[in-house]
Amino acid sequence: MTRTSNVLELPAARLPVAMQTLAELGLDANTWRVLTESIFPGAKTADGILLAVRYCKARGLDPLKRPVHVVPMWSKTAGREIETVWPGIAEVQTTAARTGQWAGMDPPQFGPERTRTFQGRVKTDKGWDPVEITLTFPEWCEVTVYRLVGGVRCAFTEPVFWEEAYSRSSSRSELPTDMWAKRPRGQLHKCAKAASLRAAFPEEATYTAEEMAGKVIESDAVGLTTPVTATPRATPSRPEGEVTPAVEASSGATDETIAVDETVREQVARVVARARAANAWKQAEEYCLARFNGPHLAHALGALRDAQSAA
Repeated sequence: MTRTSNVLELPAARLPVAMQTLAELGLDANTWRVLTESIFPGAKTADGILLAVRYCKARGLDPLKRPVHVVPMWSKTAGREIETVWPGIAEVQTTAARTGQWAGMDPPQFGPERTRTFQGRVKTDKGWDPVEITLTFPEWCEVTVYRLVGGVRCAFTEPVFWEEAYSRSSSRSELPTDMWAKRPRGQLHKCAKAASLRAAFPEEATYTAEEMAGKVIESDAVGLTTPVTATPRATPSRPEGEVTPAVEASSGATDETIAVDETVREQVARVVARARAANAWKQAEEYCLARFNGPHLAHALGALRDAQSAA
């Protein structure tokens, strides 16, 4: 008599990862499958998702609630996209509310509308084809956020301009991403909220995924998705047919560049020195995951990795 197994065999996850790595993070195979397919479906590497999970764990967040996003940013030095982790606008607003000093927010105020034609190229089966998109958008948006300061309700307002904030579809193009093309007011509103939340709660709020998508990482901030575990991964390559960074520099694109400021460098240097003295590399990594974001986090993890390798 032949017996058949009643155990359901789950399909392999979209992005494989070592079971030991999952165990270290308190995850099982089913949860990892949910993370790769439902929570972070746009992530291209396992390391991007692992970094998001570590970030959430360090800050006491539930990754299944999607408080952060994996955002690809182009690295001119690496010649490829680097996956970075940024909180969503909802998480930044929740963080401000948890201070107990959040005192409300006014509806958005939009500037006059402008119509502009954007030009660029998109990849098709036949190669890179020229595309034009005509879009109407508000020139600016501002949101007033209120905070209790010494018992007084104080207003904080930071205007954000659409053409400075919108996310480009690639580093070689001025075309907006699909989301910014479909929701020109909604995306600008999110960025305006984030800017005013940073003004009102500078010690709590940070840049958001909505603001950082489509931006370029400064060369000294490369390394965010170098493996934080020993899990092998495939290195994402520049899509076939796209020009090299050197050609892009002369193509007229005006990408925003994010640098690592000197204050952060000094903070990271102190963390590295303490970790080296006490051989506390794991604790230092957890501190950086809780303290930094985006390119600053990339710089911190890279400095720790280099220092530990040299120790």
